[in-house]
Amino acid sequence: MAWRRKTGLYLFLALLLAAAAWLAASRMGFLDRLSRRLFPVLEKTATLSPGDFPAGVTAPGGDIASVPLRPTLVGFTPRGAAASLLLATGGVGTEGQGKAGLLRTNYALDARAVVFARTGELRRALQDGAERGGVDMAALSVDRVASGIHPLRDAAPRVVLLLARSQGADALGAVGVADLAALKGRRLAVATSGPGQYFALWLLMRAGLGIQDVRWVDLPSSLDAGLALREGRADAIVGLRGDVEAATADRGGKVLATTADAPHLVATVLVVRGEFAARYPDGVRRIIRALLDGAAATARDPTPAARLLGEVAPSIGDPREAIRTEPPATLRENLAFFGIAGQAPVTYDELFQSAAALEARLLRSPPPPPAEDTRDLTVLRSLGEARP
Repeated sequence: MAWRRKTGLYLFLALLLAAAAWLAASRMGFLDRLSRRLFPVLEKTATLSPGDFPAGVTAPGGDIASVPLRPTLVGFTPRGAAASLLLATGGVGTEGQGKAGLLRTNYALDARAVVFARTGELRRALQDGAERGGVDMAALSVDRVASGIHPLRDAAPRVVLLLARSQGADALGAVGVADLAALKGRRLAVATSGPGQYFALWLLMRAGLGIQDVRWVDLPSSLDAGLALREGRADAIVGLRGDVEAATADRGGKVLATTADAPHLVATVLVVRGEFAARYPDGVRRIIRALLDGAAATARDPTPAARLLGEVAPSIGDPREAIRTEPPATLRENLAFFGIAGQAPVTYDELFQSAAALEARLLRSPPPPPAEDTRDLTVLRSLGEARP
């Protein structure tokens, strides 16, 4: 009996010693390394995405093709900033239309403009790419580029051109509200996926109010702002000026502010997927030149661009007024905006970092990349050097 007791005691001590050794090995990581070596198939597989690799890895090994063989798709939301894009592509049409655009007649490039009602949908289309039902390029405001820089990681987006600045195109209107300070406690309707949110936050700051001082009403699109006010779902709205003015007039309200008070706050830029830019650099160059040509033509006579814009978005009001309050940017304005030549009150880098830092603080999102990593100024630099 004594022998059996000793055997049981020794076995119990051995089990305790083995358990202690297993616990120590687990905490020191020895078991994990042993498991990976003995059973590699059981190791968890890491998630891979296109953003883990450089955007240009699929470019041809020899000479890079000048332009794609298929139509280049450029997405936009209806507003005055799209004027030069519509002139360049010949407007929004079905297959075979848009042949009178500047890109087709002057630069031998087949490109089509694709209209989106919601900025969120446009951003997702840029993320997917034209090969998967999306677009190759998109007209987005800088603050939307900053807010979506992490979701757009797989698209490796590159900003290549300033299309326009909102100089009164966006507005805040209200009913029963005397001034901006009186917005406290009121319902403020904004499309949080669009540039109106950034403008609204700036206005609250100017009025000495915080984000928590208003009751936010999220809209699916900036084009829904007027409807929200008419239906009584909001006391104040932020949207395109023509829609806001019409809605406030119907309800006996008034427009309290426009981006004419901050003409360098909302800037629409052309964003290109990194893979497309790497594969077809000459295609990007032709599109930029055609857009600048369209800006110059619109400055001389806005009627053709206004006609195309009115066909796309009659809800924005007078298209000529929409273009006047958001005029297409010239080459000179582009060079200053991107810090290449001349001076601008607010540069792209400043605007991007401001919007990205605000987004990170409000939503506690990861830190944004440096602004210079989100732009490609190759074409603009060459055009600036060639300028008389």
